Amino acid sequence: MNGTVDIRELNDLIASKSGVVDMVRQGMNQSIVGQKHLIDSLLIALLSNGHILLEGVPGLAKTLAIKTLSSIVDAKYSRIQFTPDLLPADVVGTMMYSAQKESFQIKKGPVFANFVLADEINRAPAKVQSALLEAMQERQVTIGDETFTLDNPFLVMATQNPIEQEGTYMLPEAQVDRFLLKVLVSYPSKEEEKLIVSQNIRRSSTQIRPLLKPSDILEAQQVVEQIYIDDKIGQYIVDIVDATRHPEKNGLADLAGLIAYGGSPRASIGLALASRSYAFLKGRGYVLPEDVRAICHDVLRHRIGITYEAEANNITSDEIISNILDKIIVP
Repeated sequence: MNGTVDIRELNDLIASKSGVVDMVRQGMNQSIVGQKHLIDSLLIALLSNGHILLEGVPGLAKTLAIKTLSSIVDAKYSRIQFTPDLLPADVVGTMMYSAQKESFQIKKGPVFANFVLADEINRAPAKVQSALLEAMQERQVTIGDETFTLDNPFLVMATQNPIEQEGTYMLPEAQVDRFLLKVLVSYPSKEEEKLIVSQNIRRSSTQIRPLLKPSDILEAQQVVEQIYIDDKIGQYIVDIVDATRHPEKNGLADLAGLIAYGGSPRASIGLALASRSYAFLKGRGYVLPEDVRAICHDVLRHRIGITYEAEANNITSDEIISNILDKIIVP
């Protein structure tokens, strides 16, 4: 898919830029215990120039993760606590009248940052969600008659609480699709939790020093764009996504009654982008089928709708994806 490419030269280039990954992991491990999958997912979203949706109960270091990442990269960080009374202007900004200048002045909102935490995004009404998701997609914000381009890198990490649904507004499928990844954050192991408790009862907060500049991230993103994806891997990605739309045509007739709708072309694009970033994390200049399989659940779980029949039988989109991966022939 990338045309003629020198893999050895690409591997050397990736090796020269791998320090970005090492520094981020090093910095994250100073303040976060465990959560390797969360850290890698943040890296994949950042390197792919995408956004990430986290789902997990409170207290699993979701907020700490994005705040630590912004400290490591020495970038601007903002947090938006979504509530039912939030207005779109509270996110993107508004025009304010200045009595001194006798004119309206633009006051930019918290979305004007490199790393934006949208905490409990499903607690705000649809207009507020749309304002943020439009900024995510267009990478620009219009206030009054002026349009402003958002800074790069630009990463939105939104969180959802899966257990407390009273007073929440579900994200529409078309808007959830704007997130490159949806990651389920799990509880730590007993050993990890023991270390977390030990660190916190000492009340010694770790000071995170900036290790990178935003320009380092932009350079790494450019390298990721050069990672080679063979046509066979491209076909493998298309076959997986097609199986979510037409399971019966791919030898998965038993899934036909469980899938309400499958992934759009954005799902195929997301799989390709995230696969390249995953290969970068592994220090490779080319994508392997295991790279696609490794990130498939995070890319597709929010892009597959399940039927009432699936819900009645406690079948999740993750199980459907696993069945598809078991069936589709690996190149």
